[in-house]
Amino acid sequence: MIEKTALQDGWDLYTVTNKKGMRLEVLNFGGIITSLEVPDKDGNLENIVLGYRNLQDYQDNPNYFGALIGQVAGRIQESKFELDNETFQLEANEGKHHLHGGPEGFHQVLWEVEPFEENETNGLRLYHTSKDGEGGYPGNLTMNVTYTLTEDNKLAILYKATTDKATPVTLTNHTYFNLSGGLKRTVATQQALVASDQYTELDEELISTGRLLDTAASPFDLRSFKPLQEVFSTPHNQLRIAGAGIDHYFLFTNNEKPKAGLYDPESGRLMTIESNQPGLVLYTGNGLDNSLELKERKSEKHLGICFETQAFPAALHHDGFPDLILKPGEEYRKETIFSFTTK
Repeated sequence: MIEKTALQDGWDLYTVTNKKGMRLEVLNFGGIITSLEVPDKDGNLENIVLGYRNLQDYQDNPNYFGALIGQVAGRIQESKFELDNETFQLEANEGKHHLHGGPEGFHQVLWEVEPFEENETNGLRLYHTSKDGEGGYPGNLTMNVTYTLTEDNKLAILYKATTDKATPVTLTNHTYFNLSGGLKRTVATQQALVASDQYTELDEELISTGRLLDTAASPFDLRSFKPLQEVFSTPHNQLRIAGAGIDHYFLFTNNEKPKAGLYDPESGRLMTIESNQPGLVLYTGNGLDNSLELKERKSEKHLGICFETQAFPAALHHDGFPDLILKPGEEYRKETIFSFTTK
């Protein structure tokens, strides 16, 4: 079932519900996931993502709660890159660097939305074209992002894009998850999984140095489920740089399944993630403080965790990272599937 609620300024809120009661709420503004209700081990449906109490607060949304991110997710060093012997200057929005598509990135776009119900699934197709030169990026980029809710409690996000000029592209979603339900606790007591042998080293400005470090024998070793409190309490310079937590890119290990996950022992909720992206940025909400009025409570540090499946913008300045250049005649096609069960 899909319902649409018209809001002010052309904003619409879509509610997608499956037969088990799992419920997804999405704004056409920014393609933002504002709420996601899934059952705990006793069948209680609760919201498991961070969202504002007042929808108007998404107008600025400096933490990118629930938003579609692009044209390039992550930080582009010095807000510029070279492509085909030409230098492209982007808009800086984090000091001298370019973050998450810049100040007018896709999180600020009013997407065209087409609801659908078919084959035991229902969801939303979102459309947008970024014009040549917007934000400093070359090419007219035509995008179709599909949110699909299945009857077995999976949320699939499919990203498709084409361009008429070579241009860097890596899209993601910036939802903050907290499986406690209703934001009862921080994610410190929850357990995270990332199937990765290598992560990126960051400098003091959170820009990749170009070095890949081994996750083994470090707090970044999440190859089996690890309590996040164990990560947060481990002295490590890379955790300090990121604000007492993780804000790093992990390269996925080939053929490992699932690619990532989160488990809350108290509620019994388990989220596993599959993706054909080459890796993800894991962000543990290190920059959150108590100044934000969220749906259930005020925000606080480590209240949510993001699994930003994507390529990595360091590829624009360093060798050794997956390519993120999309060329005319090619289709960008990436999918990430979040599965929700209990144990």
